[in-house]
Amino acid sequence: MTATFESQRAALADVVAIPVTPFAEDGSVDQDAHRALLRRLLDGGIGTLTPNGNTGEFYALAPEERQLVTEVTIDEAGERAAILVGVGHDVPTAVAAARHARQLGAAMVMVHQPVHPYVSQGGWVDYHRAIAEAVPELGVVPYIRNAQLSGVRLAELADLCPNVIGVKYAVPDAAKFAGFARDAGLDRFVWVAGLAEPYAPSYFSAGASGFTSGLVNVAPAVSLNMIEALRSGDYPGAMKVWEQIRRFEELRAANGSADNVTVVKEALASLGLCRRDVRPPSKVLPEDERDEVAAIAARWSI
Repeated sequence: MTATFESQRAALADVVAIPVTPFAEDGSVDQDAHRALLRRLLDGGIGTLTPNGNTGEFYALAPEERQLVTEVTIDEAGERAAILVGVGHDVPTAVAAARHARQLGAAMVMVHQPVHPYVSQGGWVDYHRAIAEAVPELGVVPYIRNAQLSGVRLAELADLCPNVIGVKYAVPDAAKFAGFARDAGLDRFVWVAGLAEPYAPSYFSAGASGFTSGLVNVAPAVSLNMIEALRSGDYPGAMKVWEQIRRFEELRAANGSADNVTVVKEALASLGLCRRDVRPPSKVLPEDERDEVAAIAARWSI
């Protein structure tokens, strides 16, 4: 019988949280802080977690650390959340990570955009096909940041691999997203707005039904308020949340998103929830820039 992936599809049509990876003073992954942050998300009503996403500093983690993050997340979440494990790098590494996620009981993997100076559209299909075919029982979600990729190529991939069930679309162009989704098959996939809350209203108006979030680490209720408004078609309500988060997200997006993770960890540090440490090529905020982030986080801390 062909898998329908109904529960996985439902989990994608939600706030898809990208947890941070907290570090201890010695630079290792702080497992106790990590578990506490995961419990905070779960207790706050978050039902979909993505270990090893970009807010989790995927590319700054060693392979064994990525495995550890996956293991801790799945163990802590138990039956309380759907797990969408981030995988990527070269094909053998991505396949091994996907199989590790399957072994631990995860139901989905998110495939990071291939990091390579030369990405052909046919090669993009081949890359994702190799990963998807290695774990046919898992739902597979390509993470698309390539503005040149056509929706037709995604449809081609899904024809070959029916376990490709959703898309994290992160090209900052709502019109391009609308066209891409319709070329690929609007109703064929679950469309996740991959640029988080700032783009969620415009992407929902074009067919998205979920969005990713790093901000959710700091204020789960804020992210849930936005998706509730979007689900009900209350765009003025969603834009009120947008206004509430605007400055925080502007700080994250400045200078080519140089401080994307840094600002989130700074907010968590100001609340006493983890250390502010990030790994190169990210860098902690200078002391004179921390107060604004702390003030925003304090307003959300309820």
